[in-house]
Amino acid sequence: MVNTPKIKISPRGAARLKSGHVWVYRSDITSDDNIPAGSLVTVVDPRGKDFGTALYSSSSQIAIRMLSHERVTDLQALLCRRISDAVAYREGLVRDTNAYRVIFSEADLIPGLIVDRYNDILSLQTLTQAIDANPIREIVISELVNRLSPASVVERVDPRVRELETLPPRVSGLVHGDKPATTFAMNGVHFYFDALEGQKTGAFLDQRENYAAAVQYARGNALDVFCYQGGFALHLAKVCDQVAGVDSSRPALEVADHNAALNRQEIEWIEGNAFDLLKDYSASNHRYDTVVLDPPAFAKSKRDLESALRGYKELNLRALKMLRPGGLLVTCSCSYHLGQADFLEMLASAALDARRTLRLVEVRGQARDHPILLNVPETAYLKCVIAHVNL
Repeated sequence: MVNTPKIKISPRGAARLKSGHVWVYRSDITSDDNIPAGSLVTVVDPRGKDFGTALYSSSSQIAIRMLSHERVTDLQALLCRRISDAVAYREGLVRDTNAYRVIFSEADLIPGLIVDRYNDILSLQTLTQAIDANPIREIVISELVNRLSPASVVERVDPRVRELETLPPRVSGLVHGDKPATTFAMNGVHFYFDALEGQKTGAFLDQRENYAAAVQYARGNALDVFCYQGGFALHLAKVCDQVAGVDSSRPALEVADHNAALNRQEIEWIEGNAFDLLKDYSASNHRYDTVVLDPPAFAKSKRDLESALRGYKELNLRALKMLRPGGLLVTCSCSYHLGQADFLEMLASAALDARRTLRLVEVRGQARDHPILLNVPETAYLKCVIAHVNL
């Protein structure tokens, strides 16, 4: 049997694990005995009682990420089983797409690993010392190739994450195969995917089911704000008379235009600052039947929450003023630190200031291939509200 180093945690850290969470912060470690970076460790409470096995980071504020309530003696075998389980889970629930999240870190019990599938290309991110280390990283790639037979696997590197984990610099690139680009489909809409370009691991797959929901209610003249590569806009074009998409990134809009051509759609793409554009449009009496707001995360930390709420409220206030009576608002937030209750309270306040009455049609979250662990609230981050607007 392999002996793993023991790491002792404080009563506060123990209480967190007893509540079902899987993280222990560095401030709650009372003894780590110079454990090497990325080690497999046994976590014990102040009395020496085992909590199970975890992955250890020597530099992150999240120092411990629980892996199992049991003793783990073969990490490679466990990861292979977890990857197999994650693939099987998606086979039972993913529909109408060949692009979806295959592995969602803690939510799939593989902390520090993100894998997305775009047709025949896998996009991978390693976020912790343990998962990034060889031979673990190579085992993960090999198992993914064996299970899913992709043409290529690309590793997408987040320099900030590598800095926080004190990992050596690495550039994004192909780690299996030689195909860097493909096309994929969601809900019958086709998209172009360049594995080495764009944000994070590629497109925003967590909105896939929200795209389909919006199509059920959208109509008339539509505006998609923060459209990125056209996710909502391309879906709305199936049911709306006119669609415009707004984003500050010219490269994103160029991909969006390519996507529109793939789907033989005519969409107006507007490069500009969303706040300025909405202010100008609402002042100049632009009116729409459908408005989508899908901004980036304004609250990266709790410290940002107050300013983030002001930003969200301004966007929603402007959008509500631009909507015709009977119009549809689809408004989103991917800020984990802004909870659903606060998001709805912000939206209610914006509606009051805009002198609009809102009726909730749907309150939604992330797609089902981005599972949520009930005792780990950080796995639930996306809010999507679909509302009917009256005067």
